[in-house]
Order: sequence, then C-alpha cells, then structure tokens
Amino acid sequence: MTRLLKSLSPYLHYGDFSDIYLEDSSTLSLHWENGQVENITEVGDRGVGLRLIRGLETRYGFTSLSQSASEKLAVADGEKLKVIFNQLKSGFLKAKRPKITFLGSESSALKKNPQDISLEKKVTLLKQAYQRTQRDPHIRQINMNYGEKRKKIGYVNSDGQALWEERIYLVFSIQVTSEKNGERQNAYEAMGGLLGMELFDGPEWKNIVETVCERAIQKLEAPPAPVGEMPVVIAASAGGTLIHEAVGHSLEADAVLEGTSPAYLGRLGNVVANSKLTVFDNPTLPAKRGSFHYDDEGVRAEATKLIENGVLKDYMYDRLSAKRAGRKSNGHGRRESYAHRPIPRMSNTYIAPGPDDPHEILKNFKTGMLVTKMGGGQVNTANGDFVFDVEEGYYVEEGKKTLVRGATLLGNGPEVLMNIDQVGSDHGWGIGTCGKEAQGVPVSDAIPTIHIKKLVIGGQKHL
Repeated sequence: MTRLLKSLSPYLHYGDFSDIYLEDSSTLSLHWENGQVENITEVGDRGVGLRLIRGLETRYGFTSLSQSASEKLAVADGEKLKVIFNQLKSGFLKAKRPKITFLGSESSALKKNPQDISLEKKVTLLKQAYQRTQRDPHIRQINMNYGEKRKKIGYVNSDGQALWEERIYLVFSIQVTSEKNGERQNAYEAMGGLLGMELFDGPEWKNIVETVCERAIQKLEAPPAPVGEMPVVIAASAGGTLIHEAVGHSLEADAVLEGTSPAYLGRLGNVVANSKLTVFDNPTLPAKRGSFHYDDEGVRAEATKLIENGVLKDYMYDRLSAKRAGRKSNGHGRRESYAHRPIPRMSNTYIAPGPDDPHEILKNFKTGMLVTKMGGGQVNTANGDFVFDVEEGYYVEEGKKTLVRGATLLGNGPEVLMNIDQVGSDHGWGIGTCGKEAQGVPVSDAIPTIHIKKLVIGGQKHL
C-alpha cells in the first residue's frame, strides 16, 4: 500500500491542501435467530476518496476500486480517478508540493486475530451463547449478532505525509423478546471493541446473555414508569449515552462554529458544569471501539480534555474546522468510509471518575429514578434538549427500589452538567455506532455513577 500511496501523489498538486484516503475493508456478520444461524454475510470493499481545499471551500470525490491487492492501480481504476480529479481541480491553481515521507504503519493490538479463526468456531460461539439462554416459556425470540470488520486505511496529503493503519473491530450483541398476556418486552446488550477473539476469553460475554434473558422476563412484571421531575442516579453500569448525546455532539467544532451549538460558542475558559466534572474524548485508549492511532485525516490521535473541573477547555476539531478557528486539528476528523468526507466526530467520550463513593451515592438515594442501563437517545444541538430511553431503571421510594418499564429521560445538556452534584469513583463503558450527517462511526462512551439533582422522567404512571 505504501507504493500505491506514493503513486497517487500527482493528484495532490492543486489547492491550498489536498489529501487522498485509500480504504480496503472486509466485513463478516453472523445473525442468529430461531435457534440457529439464519444469515452469514461477507462483504469486501475497496475505494479511494480525493479531497481538494482552497480557503474554506472543499471539493470531494470518490470511486470504488477493483479488489486486486496490487500495489498499482488497475488501468480502469486510474482512468476513473483521473476523471474525478479533473472535475475537482477545475479553477484551482497548481502548487508545488514536498516529496512524500512515509510516517509508518499502525495496526490493532490483537491477541487472537479473528481472521485466523474458522467460521465453524465462530458459529460454535453463538451456539454456546444460545445454550446459556433461559428456557422460560415467556421468552419468544432470541436474536444474536457476531460482527467483525477489518479496515486497512492508507492516507497521503499535500504536506508530504503518508501512512497506513489497520483496524480490526469485533462486536457481539443479543436481544431477547419476552411476552405475557399479549404484552411484549425487549432487553438488549452489546460488547466489543478494537480487539480480536480475546473478547470471548472472559466471562463477560456469557454473563450478558443471562443478564438480558433475566431482564426481559422481569420487565413483564414491571409497572409503568412514573412521570414527573425528580432526582436521578445513573449508575456506571448504564454506559455513557448521556455524555455522548447530551454533551459530546454539542462540543464537536463544526456544530460550535456553525452556530448550531450556541450554548458553548465562545465559552472556552468558562464554567459549564459542576466542579466535580472532567470530560475527555480519547481515541488512544487501548482496545476501545472508538480508538485509532491516526484519525481519518492523518492526524495523530491524542487525548482531548473537553471539560476540566467544570471549566470548558476545548472542542473536537478536524482539519477544516481547525483551519476556520485558526488552530491545529486535535485529531477528530473521522469518516465512515472512502465515500464520505471527514467531519469532526467523537471517539471514546467519558466523564472521568470523581471524588464520591458510588456505594454511598446509592445508599443515600432515597427517592427518584435509578438508571442501571441506558437505551438509545438523541439531542438537539441547537438548544441541548435531549431524550433517552431507559433500558433498565428502578423507581426508588423511601429507599425501596422497584423495576419499572417504559421510562425516558428528558432534559437539557448544559443544565444537566450543572445539576450533577455527585460523581462516583467507578467507571462503566458502553459501545455503539454514532450517526451524524448520514455517516456512522464506531464509538465508546462511559460515566461513573452520578447523581443529578433533578431531571424529567417520561413514563405512563402519574405520581
């Protein structure tokens, strides 16, 4: 791939800045349903994206390539790329560029490469998981998914920098549907990261199978969630959906610079959260789903401290937003594939562990909603308003907790940051695929156990 990257350098001699993103990927997915593997999908893709920038004007084009592993472009591929390039460079002046310097290569630190494991053994893993599910008469459906993706990325730019990186992702998920008297409930869990088959060496993947089955059954007997404003504790086990949706998107630099995140515009150095809160986005964490060595614009990954002790410290920048702000990118330019232009994105976003004892937070919580597992959510970055589903939550009254169903959390991101008054010393992670501008990228997020003084709970039962 090194020679191929260097052979593409003639396409970099126009505009203030230009770059080429080359991708070779393969995906394997196993879907389990009705007690057996229902579907096996293997997909390969190879392509190149070319970007030219003049001032703040960006032009982007892409094309798929033949599946050949050659270090040279096929003749047909070269012709397609020339057509795209000639369209992009129209009106741009030619510039002298430095010689290409290869910065090196990086790859996922795997103990067991999934591509070295047979398909039969992967199917056996799903069989083993299925055997651990409960044989309860109320369980109607068990869906499981095993997914692996290898993504080899080559990058070269008009500053003369070239590199490549290989990322291997693994994901296991399970959803269980239960039913009683016509009432259906679902429970879901997922685990994975930038790692290999060692994901299945520990007991976690087996434990979540049992946990999901138990939750799906218990929800059938759970009363509807209450409605109203009340104190809320979100346990570390809930995952970091709150910080990802309610805060993270609002701190992506394009949202700030374009005015769609006005709550944080021009507020660097100002207090935006309780002094116990420190928030990071860190793609350098080993084996996390949102990790990488270089972002998709060739910028070395770094830990970015977004909020420190309640004070806003930074935003997440890609190259273009950093140029608009008159600074350097901090390595948050990401894209779904070669068919997408890079934009500022989160990676592994989390609230750092705080000074409070999580056991004491739970022990002293007498009334309100205890959230032990978050579901999906969405946020309006223009005003910070959000809504989240609660996958597993308990209504607490006089210290007694009762599992409830159908709860949602409604609030405002900037207000919630100020209303968090206790931050535990523990930490719990979740994984997902973050959507933005029709692009999905792998992410992780985490929080410690936190206490929020007040938050609106949406449900069906009025207190």
